[in-house]
Amino acid sequence: MGLLQRIFGGQETRSASGTGYTSQIMAAREAYIAGRLGLGDLTATVQTCVSLWEGGLALADVKGTDLLTRHDMAIAARALALRGEALFLSRDRLIPIIDWDLSTRNSVPRAYRVSVPEIGGGRSETVLAGEVMHFRVAPDPGAPWTGQAPLRRAQLTAGLLHTLESALAEVYENAPLGSQVVPFPESGDVDLETMGHGFRRRRGRVLLRESVNVSAAGGPVPQQDWKPQQVTPDLQGSQAVQSLAEARAAIFAAFGVLPAMFATNAQGPLVREAQRHLAQWVLQPIAQLMAEEASAKLASAVTIDVVRPAQAFDAGGRARAFGAMVTALTQAKEAGLDPQAVEDALSFIDWAD
Repeated sequence: MGLLQRIFGGQETRSASGTGYTSQIMAAREAYIAGRLGLGDLTATVQTCVSLWEGGLALADVKGTDLLTRHDMAIAARALALRGEALFLSRDRLIPIIDWDLSTRNSVPRAYRVSVPEIGGGRSETVLAGEVMHFRVAPDPGAPWTGQAPLRRAQLTAGLLHTLESALAEVYENAPLGSQVVPFPESGDVDLETMGHGFRRRRGRVLLRESVNVSAAGGPVPQQDWKPQQVTPDLQGSQAVQSLAEARAAIFAAFGVLPAMFATNAQGPLVREAQRHLAQWVLQPIAQLMAEEASAKLASAVTIDVVRPAQAFDAGGRARAFGAMVTALTQAKEAGLDPQAVEDALSFIDWAD
């Protein structure tokens, strides 16, 4: 405790942020305000991307440790997708942490003050950096000890998506969709009410009604006949639907998900290529960063593979490559080539591993 007190100061000061009732209310309020301002993590598009991250990392093969269970990998994936960093306290198992502050030296964390979530309120602990697994994605050079979520790096697009979805939801909830205004000669309220009831459940039938072209007491004759007017709002001019599609595509791209995968005419090869892109260019680099952090904190070699369990590779291409390699090795053996020359050739074409 003396070392930790020297790190944080002679007198330990409790963090204002915790996991009690008040902090939960403040966190909920902050999440609501952040969503309105552009994070948009309550939209279905973002949750789809988060689910893909969760599924991919939970499916990963973890070798070298038993601490990183599939449950912990799924929690880390969700935290990385929405917050940009995930922190676990290392005990006999990994304990997810939702609130923390830290002390650094040379931009490297030295100690953490963490809040462990519990039912009825959490507890605070002060631990050294070696007791904590801190996973981060897209760290800022000005603050390399923190990570950035994809939505934090695309706030304008996320804000546009959230605004459009909210606006369209209000339109479909409050706008008079399918309603019409029908002109009718001046009549009593009883007659108009009777006429309105007469239109109900008359689908596909011929309804005869009196024309509005009337002349009473020598007055002028109206120049237009009975013509209903639509009051359904026209959204084509606002380009709201097109803008919504573009915003969704941009959010998909920010999370590393190819937007074409969700096109209505997407075919199997396109979906498979999109899955390979997500696994190879987004999730596997994150898994490598997580494995590097776990190896440093556990003092053992940890590897995390997302590509193999997700089958994110060209099975037909690998089969053809394997057949070509077997044929080449057979021909090399028949020709009596030096084994070292064969090994060098395989290394040259990246077949060494």
